[in-house]
Amino acid sequence: MNLFIMGAPGSGKGTFSSRLKDQYQIDHISTGDIFRKNIKENTALGQEAKTYMDKGLLVPDELVNKMVLDTLRNLPADSKGYLLDGYPRTLEQAKAFDEMTKGTPQEVETVLYLDVPNEVLNKRILGRRTCPNCGEIYNIYFKPTKVENVCDHCQTELTYRADDNEESLAVRLGEYDRATRPVIEHYQDQNKVVLVDANRDFEAIWTDISANLNS
Repeated sequence: MNLFIMGAPGSGKGTFSSRLKDQYQIDHISTGDIFRKNIKENTALGQEAKTYMDKGLLVPDELVNKMVLDTLRNLPADSKGYLLDGYPRTLEQAKAFDEMTKGTPQEVETVLYLDVPNEVLNKRILGRRTCPNCGEIYNIYFKPTKVENVCDHCQTELTYRADDNEESLAVRLGEYDRATRPVIEHYQDQNKVVLVDANRDFEAIWTDISANLNS
């Protein structure tokens, strides 16, 4: 089972990636993990990527594609498939990946697209609060604390990410619309997209996902 999981920031990719990995025993891979592994192991691809990252530049698509494909080709022999999170980010990456993997065991089979309205994404992200002590996550709109801005479990004052603000979120969603939506359309043309209404409770979304994959 080879999957891409896609969706805007706040759509729940991390949450459902974890469940998919456990349920189907597939390898969960993110581009961030791939970069860190290659740089840590000082591979030729990692060294090349680091030259761009050290300059604050984006790693070119061609190099990202090579790193992803190299990772997939080196999965354990008993691997039951992969779940790629955060890739492909652009139509160019998607087309290149298709070309490199067509007819091989690495070819993607299904693209899970978690669809959430922008107004809900705004509340999910801007309302997010985290306990720095125990790690519990809250949301002022959907999961508020009993005492404002104080963790229910350890009574520690909550924090929020500096980039969880309206200006930053508008940029992130704008970039998503510009770069990633064409990728969804690309795979819809191949009948590989499973559209998931992710503006529901967890179990309803999971039931939808698993029913589609099991069929």
